[in-house]
Amino acid sequence: MYAPQLSPPGEAVTPRPTAGPSPDVAPYRAVLQEIFARATERFDVRFWNGEVMRFGAERDRPPEFTVAFKDRRALLALDEASLGESFIAGHWDVEGDSRGAFGLRKYIPARFAPGNWASLLGRIFLVSDRKNNAEAIAAHYSLGDDFYLTFIDKKYRIYSHGHFRHPDESLEDAEEHKLQDMFDMLQLKPGMRLLDIGGGWGPVPQFCGERGVRVTSVTLAKDSHAYISRLIQERKLPCEVVRSDYLEYRPAEPFDAIVIYGVIEHIPQYKRFVEKIYRDLKPGGLMFLDGSASRFKYDMNPVAKKYIWPTTTAYMSTHDLIAELNYQGMDLLELKNESFDYELTMLHWSRRFEAAKDFIVGRWGEKLYRMFRIYLWSGHLGFRDDRLQAYRLLIRRGTHGPGPRPGLLRRIAYSAMGPF
Repeated sequence: MYAPQLSPPGEAVTPRPTAGPSPDVAPYRAVLQEIFARATERFDVRFWNGEVMRFGAERDRPPEFTVAFKDRRALLALDEASLGESFIAGHWDVEGDSRGAFGLRKYIPARFAPGNWASLLGRIFLVSDRKNNAEAIAAHYSLGDDFYLTFIDKKYRIYSHGHFRHPDESLEDAEEHKLQDMFDMLQLKPGMRLLDIGGGWGPVPQFCGERGVRVTSVTLAKDSHAYISRLIQERKLPCEVVRSDYLEYRPAEPFDAIVIYGVIEHIPQYKRFVEKIYRDLKPGGLMFLDGSASRFKYDMNPVAKKYIWPTTTAYMSTHDLIAELNYQGMDLLELKNESFDYELTMLHWSRRFEAAKDFIVGRWGEKLYRMFRIYLWSGHLGFRDDRLQAYRLLIRRGTHGPGPRPGLLRRIAYSAMGPF
């Protein structure tokens, strides 16, 4: 971690012309020069006193963007978490191309935070799944429908990645492709019963219900439940919505098919989840599941973990989930990498969110705008730079019974044997 030891933080200073680097800025200039020595982006760094540093190639051309440090508090600790915190607090800002500016994250050193991991472990082992899930959903999905509708697609309101047939098509078309792909892959027909885990703003009841499928949406979010209830009533859909934690929901009978769009991140308890899926799906029934993934299950940016996805929310660990599906007698029929689709989706979301800045700041305040601005752009860049991945899975419930699930000793033995 880079942390120049300077005088205590002060208030922003009125910019003034200087003949050369001033003493209060010089140590920061040296550290920034070291951090961005390999940067290929063409950008300026402007300090609170008006001094400017330029980085990248072709420095005689105008910068693609400017990182504006408003006071010393932005630079007291130059690591990923500290810079994220200081951005949310308003100590630095971006002028120009946001994608380029937030993309500088790849040059910033990360810092191991044992306190964050201790808190997460406490959550996992000492707090009930029900409480963790309820608090996570309440923290993220209780901002009001209008907040999310500023940036997600307008037609079906899907808070998950679309399926882009080509990079230049609209977000609305891509999200409709996603619904059609799901409908076709699950082989849905009028009269069939479909379980929709995590209903969001009702895309599945709207799309499938209008085609005669009887959808039951299960959602833990109060606003989501109210929105879907109105949608079903207004459009006279053959659907219902239940407010419940999915792990606690008990249907009267199994469903013909199940869809779960971008909700597996909120259900990291894969053993319980797959056991319940097995009970809730008819033998031979199909499930469509997708989500954002990481190679390490709980490896989440500390700022996103604190402000956006608290408690035990985690990126999908595809290999762990597939193992659990196998242990519980489920068949994996298809696995597809959709990282590029999520990259494009979050690009659309980020641009729409920035375009709605005045409305968002006026209603929810500057801090929330900054929290989601850095979250959305970081997500887009995470998929672009392969820090994040996205997958969709087509799963079938087997007909030969649950299992085989190896016991703990056998799994330890398998792990010890390695590739042998």
